[in-house]
Amino acid sequence: MTDIYIPSDYLPVLIILLLSVFVGLSVLVLGYLVRPRRPYPQKLAPYESGNPPIGEPRYRFSVRFYIIAMLFVVFDVEAVFLYPWAVAYDKIGLYGFIEMVIFIFILLIGYIYAWKKGALTWE
Repeated sequence: MTDIYIPSDYLPVLIILLLSVFVGLSVLVLGYLVRPRRPYPQKLAPYESGNPPIGEPRYRFSVRFYIIAMLFVVFDVEAVFLYPWAVAYDKIGLYGFIEMVIFIFILLIGYIYAWKKGALTWE
C-alpha cells in the first residue's frame, strides 16, 4: 500500500481551502435554519426590477442578445490584456509595443466586421 505524500508547502493552502469550504457551508446551513419562513403569493411572484411580470417567465431571448454578450466579453478581454502590457511597457520595449499594436489591430478588424454585420445594433 502506498502512502499519500503531501508536500508541506501545500499544507497552508489545504487548510485555507478546508476552512473556506467549512465557513461557506456553515453560513448556508445557519441561514437556512434561522431565516423566517412566511411565504405569500406576492413574495413568491417573480421579481423584474420593480415592474410587474409580463407574460411567461420562460421567454426566449433573441440570438442577438447572446452575440452582443459574447462581443462584450471579447472586448473586455482586450482590456485585461492591455493593463499588464501598460505596466510592463518600459521592460518590453519596442517589440512589446509592436505586438500590442498587432493585437489591437486584429481586434479592431473584428470590431469593424461585427459593426458592418449589424451585430451591435439593438432592436
